[in-house]
Amino acid sequence: MTATTGHSTSRRDLGEQSDIAAVDALMALAGLSLVDVGCGPGNLARELRERGTAVLAVEPDPIQAEKNRAAPLSSGLTFAEARAEALPLATGSVDGVFFFRSLHHVPVDKMDAALTEAARVLKPVTGFLCVVEPDVTGSHFAMMRPFHDETRVRREAQLALGRTAKALFETERLFGYRQYPRYESFEAMATQLGGSTFNNIRRDKIYTDEVRGLFDFGRSDDGAFVFEQPMLMNLYSGKKEP
Repeated sequence: MTATTGHSTSRRDLGEQSDIAAVDALMALAGLSLVDVGCGPGNLARELRERGTAVLAVEPDPIQAEKNRAAPLSSGLTFAEARAEALPLATGSVDGVFFFRSLHHVPVDKMDAALTEAARVLKPVTGFLCVVEPDVTGSHFAMMRPFHDETRVRREAQLALGRTAKALFETERLFGYRQYPRYESFEAMATQLGGSTFNNIRRDKIYTDEVRGLFDFGRSDDGAFVFEQPMLMNLYSGKKEP
């Protein structure tokens, strides 16, 4: 699989995978202490917790962070409001840090600081950093681009990984996989993609002839609408000490 935004094209292809299934294919998590940076509504944080881990899920958007704090409590899962470049953790205190589709949401001028902060909180020797990002290819990205163009920030995220994460760790492993987002209707897509405060997607930008035309290209034989989204996973280990 060739990744157009990554600093390397030598990615191991994991096939069709959900984000958590891709993680499961590469590592055992039980017993580890983890951080989910930019957790959004916490869906992946909960999946990490289900694997027998202790998870701190941090979200910078105050509205979403308040929703997370108001959610039913779950043993081993803690939500906090915090920025990626200022994690509320002691140095060398956790086993793993995850960015699930969130590094490109960090302000461009803070991406390097966010990666440095992730390395700071990781345990020496055994700590790892896992960054999952959507590529700027595939029909799903093409459909979203008119109302939520993330070309620049997704590319900047990959550049930051190549510039900073590689310098912070001894080992970098690169993977790619594919997902096929599915929507039952245009309205279902607009509701799902336009319903998050942390993405700031305006629904009026979705309801255009251009977007409707691109959406129609995803029509499948069963009447639903299916798109392709290539994903990039960078896995780092062996934190370098100052």
